[in-house]
Amino acid sequence: MTDSETFVEAVRDDNQTPLSRLGSSKSLYADTGGDIDTEPVLEATADAEHAAWQTFLEWADTEADDEARDAFEAIAADEQRHYETVVDHLDTDAYEPNEIPALHEYLRGLESTVERVGALVGRILASKRSKEQVVGYFVGDADPQTAGVFREFGGDLDEQLERATDLLEDVCESDDDLERAREAATGAIEAAYGEYVENLESMGANPKPVC
Repeated sequence: MTDSETFVEAVRDDNQTPLSRLGSSKSLYADTGGDIDTEPVLEATADAEHAAWQTFLEWADTEADDEARDAFEAIAADEQRHYETVVDHLDTDAYEPNEIPALHEYLRGLESTVERVGALVGRILASKRSKEQVVGYFVGDADPQTAGVFREFGGDLDEQLERATDLLEDVCESDDDLERAREAATGAIEAAYGEYVENLESMGANPKPVC
């Protein structure tokens, strides 16, 4: 196992409980304000994809490291395509994103390359869990075509994770760098999980489901 693979496994282990809950059946309930129907699911997904697109564009515009900048630009392009695909499935000609998820508020506050790359890993691990729930919703809704679209998004996240782990090995020059990256990865997951808990508790729901 390479150092980058060890890093990803360590982040997963550090955040086993929040990642598990973000991948639970209550994830969509939290994201949609309790309205688990096709339009709210698509709108929540559009909000997340738009926020990701804008986050990584901002990172690319302010990144000094050439390889990291190229990676952030490529990921921004992925997220723009995801957003446009989701909007195409909505019954509206002009959807306006409603809000910025807490995860992306956290990401946009990071300035160092090491922290950004570490947080990117955390963001991908958290997003993969939520995407799985969206796929599950459309499978359950007997809409395999739309489920397939979101499976493709998951494939893009796998490629992003590979790109992020390659970057880790380039930008982390010391154990201290790796620790900062690991803390940033956990920070990203904690931001997503904190919003999940807050949304559920605001609706009187238990944020600790049986996963």
